[in-house]
Amino acid sequence: MQAWRVHTTGEPREAMRLEDVPEPVPGEGEVRLRVLAAAVNFPDALLVRGRYQIRPPLPFTPGVEVCAETEDGRRVIANPALPHGGLAEYATAPAAALLPAPDSLDDAEAAALHIGYQTGWFGLHRRARLQAGETLLVHAAAGGVGSAAVQLGKAAGATVVGVVGGKAKARTAEELGCDLVVDRTAEDVAARVKEFTGGRGADVVYDPVGGDAYTASTKCIAFEGRIVVVGFAGGTVPAPALNHVLVKNYSVLGLHWGLYAHRDPAAVRDCHAELTRLAATGAVKPLVSERLPLAAAADAVQRVADGTTTGRLVVLPARDGGTRP
Repeated sequence: MQAWRVHTTGEPREAMRLEDVPEPVPGEGEVRLRVLAAAVNFPDALLVRGRYQIRPPLPFTPGVEVCAETEDGRRVIANPALPHGGLAEYATAPAAALLPAPDSLDDAEAAALHIGYQTGWFGLHRRARLQAGETLLVHAAAGGVGSAAVQLGKAAGATVVGVVGGKAKARTAEELGCDLVVDRTAEDVAARVKEFTGGRGADVVYDPVGGDAYTASTKCIAFEGRIVVVGFAGGTVPAPALNHVLVKNYSVLGLHWGLYAHRDPAAVRDCHAELTRLAATGAVKPLVSERLPLAAAADAVQRVADGTTTGRLVVLPARDGGTRP
């Protein structure tokens, strides 16, 4: 089979090599999967760069989110077990963690439903307790993670403010249904949010960016608001000023979704059932901007690493094209 492998960590275009390798052998409690579609995630870039909290043994195949087919013919969503990741024709994954792929989504969409939407649902509902009628601010609203949060916020009845970088991404955020779109490259985010909310600010902020985005959030967070810290795609980890948290009476909440898979797997399955329901009604639909062949995977990971993409890039290793419903 063909698989992208990393022998030495570095920038994806240089570090990833497409090789012919034997099909992976499942370990205890694992199954082998034929990969139909693999969604590219920012953690894939961090893995290739050697900067992720998990460091698989070299060589490894990146790809942490797939829609795949089991050997007994089931269509599933899975997080592959590294070092046998999803940017390959075959991968392995824990059998107990497989989830049924929603019938309402094609393979590429199903591959992109899991990590971003689970993170969004747990962040907005379990951590921030978002309520209908509240104002939700989403940073990087046109990206893969942000677009999921926008859709989930709208489904929850929130007023959604999307923050983006550039006119093209602003158009995408508008199409997603944001009630207000702020272009951080041309506008003062805090001032626009304060103006839009009549001075109150955002009740909930969803931040997968960090750095300047977090700083802007603290300037426009409402009284008793909640800032959900999801990641640091901007490259800078902010240092919260706790005196400011105290003075303005807001909360800073961390969200590492992967912990729930180990600590509360039943909650993950319940969340998947809810996401499947929302997908069936059309309330959520992964924003797949490009469907790419396996040969283009290294370039896709590099583009996600560089922050130049809109929506999700999905690689289709399956010879049938990975598009069947």
